[in-house]
Parts: sequence; C-alpha cells; structure tokens
Amino acid sequence: MAEDKRIRVLVAKPGLDGHDRGAKVVARALRDAGMEVIYTGLRQTPEQIVEAADSEDVDVVALSLLSGAHNTLFPKIVDMLRAKGMGDVLVVGGGVIPASDIPGLKEAGVKAIFTPGTPTKDIIDFIKANV
Repeated sequence: MAEDKRIRVLVAKPGLDGHDRGAKVVARALRDAGMEVIYTGLRQTPEQIVEAADSEDVDVVALSLLSGAHNTLFPKIVDMLRAKGMGDVLVVGGGVIPASDIPGLKEAGVKAIFTPGTPTKDIIDFIKANV
C-alpha cells in the first residue's frame, strides 16, 4: 500500500448522548485536513462502534461524549478493540470530561482527551503524529 495513504478516522458518539455538533465540527475539520472520516451517528453501542471500526479498517477511533458515561464507555470500547486484535487503533476522546477523569481514561488506553475549546488543529496534529 502507498506510504501516503490517507488516515481513516471513525468519529463515534457512544451511549445516550444526543448532542453531536462538536463531533460534526471535528469530523469536518479532519476531513478538510485530508483524512477519510466515517461518522457513525448518535447513540451507538460500544459493539456497534467496534464493529464499524473493524469493517471500515480505521486507523483512529475518535469518541465524543457529553453525557458523563465516558469512564464506563471509553475503556469498554478500548478493551473490545484489543479483544478483536485491533489494539493498534489509536483511540482519542472528547467532550465535557472533567480534568480529574482524564488520567484514568489515559491509563485505560485512551491516548488523548480533547475538551471543549480545543482547537481542531491540535486534534489534527495529534492524530497525524500518533498514527
């Protein structure tokens, strides 16, 4: 495969959170930066997200959550990716996530957490540097 292959990113909204404006802004920014973006839509189960990541052969899973269930859902998705032999997929998260929760999420395998107000350029640069 070509060395200049485009980075494939799955943007997913796990859980019951019904707000996706931030996820759509990030998806558009990643696309505009030359990445291939697959957006799963709202209210996805961890199983649906992992299945989509597998079938779409993505390099990155970008999770967006505002409902407060990040401490449960993000690690579950990381564990399910690993169990499926996809531990090399970069997992990042974003949304309204308290600073006190970020160390535990990183320990669980989420490589970066982007909170509201993070410039999309920072997200793009992180993904490019870590894929």
